Amino acid sequence: MLLEVQNLDAGYGAVPVLRGVSMQVAPGEVIAVLGSNGAGKTTLNRVLSGLMPPWAGSVRFEDTDVTGRDASLMVEAGLVHVPEGRRVFPNLSVRENLELGSYRRARANRARNFDRVVSIFPRLKERLAQAAGTLSGGEQQMLAIGRGLMAEPKLLILDEPSLGLSPLLVEEMFSLIERIRDEGPGILLVEQNVVQSLAIASRAYMLENGNIVLEGPAAVLRDDPQLKKAYLGL
Repeated sequence: MLLEVQNLDAGYGAVPVLRGVSMQVAPGEVIAVLGSNGAGKTTLNRVLSGLMPPWAGSVRFEDTDVTGRDASLMVEAGLVHVPEGRRVFPNLSVRENLELGSYRRARANRARNFDRVVSIFPRLKERLAQAAGTLSGGEQQMLAIGRGLMAEPKLLILDEPSLGLSPLLVEEMFSLIERIRDEGPGILLVEQNVVQSLAIASRAYMLENGNIVLEGPAAVLRDDPQLKKAYLGL
């Protein structure tokens, strides 16, 4: 198993956010984590990527206990988190942003990975000298994901990659995620876009108030009455 999470509790100060979360991701698998704002998705991502320690529970990555390990060490191990909000370096060029993605990992393969990333995101290839802050929202999201791919992730955590994009760009973004999936890394897709996330995921977890309230094959969850009522208004 690529990632195993057992009975994870976490929060801020004295306020609990995650309560007994358990989940798994296999190599090459796309797992959707669904939930509305405030469900605990971002806190889960922060714990998994080493940005904050859990209160209880364990995180194993490639059968190694990495609970509470520092974020830089998680990147070196191959777990790469593309955070919500893109967070590109606005004053650096597209090329410079991409090259920074291999700062902690895969530096020796930087040229090869660069060619791979611009083949996945040809729009970035047209803007390599352009300051990242001048890109459109969709292009910045592509740059953020491309920067993550520069580190040759074994597991790529994508936090709300479709947030703030137009419907047309959302379609394009999910098609690009499918292409990344086909190239091999495991993907933890943390999204509010339920329909399209379930269309490309193999399995899914539904997070509500810090608890996993539904889990199973994506094709089964698509027809679950609880999910339809909560997210689709059916």
